[in-house]
Amino acid sequence: MKGLEAKTISEKAKKGIYGIIYTSWNSEIVKDLLAETKKELLNQGVSLENIIIKEVPGAFELPLATKLTAEMDNMSTVISLGAIIQGDTPHFDFISSACINALQSIALETKIPVICGVLTTSNFAQAKERSDPEKMNKGKEFALSAMNMVDIIS
Repeated sequence: MKGLEAKTISEKAKKGIYGIIYTSWNSEIVKDLLAETKKELLNQGVSLENIIIKEVPGAFELPLATKLTAEMDNMSTVISLGAIIQGDTPHFDFISSACINALQSIALETKIPVICGVLTTSNFAQAKERSDPEKMNKGKEFALSAMNMVDIIS
């Protein structure tokens, strides 16, 4: 199976502070990503008080909120969640490229891990499959990636 599987989670990762920034655009997809990301952090032993959740309108707004969250005191990692679904115009290319490149730049600039939980798909069905907890469950993978990064950068 593709994807990240659970491993032994360190006490340091369990005590980390996790920011989750999510988009309201494509909410049917993103709500599952958010729910599964939060659920996995909690299942792995992260305290609810150590999970900071913020909503932004769309993927273009994700980088700014991600940067501000990464710059908060004691932030361990930020998970940015969204879904950009290709349409009939080049808008998809511009928004997805701007968002993904900015998220990477934020991680490099702040030295705080940023997990890119932005789905970029050709159609709604692909996005739904990736967000569905009974199928690919990318939200769970994003949470595990974040916890893994807390261990790696320390």
